Amino acid sequence: MELEYSYKVGGYLFKLNEGMYECRGEVCYDDEHDETPEPRLWIAANNLADRLGERWQAQHSEKGWCEVQKWDKDSVLGSYDKNGDAE
Repeated sequence: MELEYSYKVGGYLFKLNEGMYECRGEVCYDDEHDETPEPRLWIAANNLADRLGERWQAQHSEKGWCEVQKWDKDSVLGSYDKNGDAE
């Protein structure tokens, strides 16, 4: 399956970079002062993962980035709920 260069979801543009889709939004903080993505961007990332199908998973990292990656048997991705918390 050939991957599209980009997807626009919920007003956010996710661009393909090294086999994953990524988008950067504002940096937000939770009650423990940890960095989290802005809530609407996190929802958009999960919607894109759902659109792409089975084994695609939304992740977030520092500085407001959300990534959508395809999980495979060699992946080190953990399991995250829709709030971005580890399960």
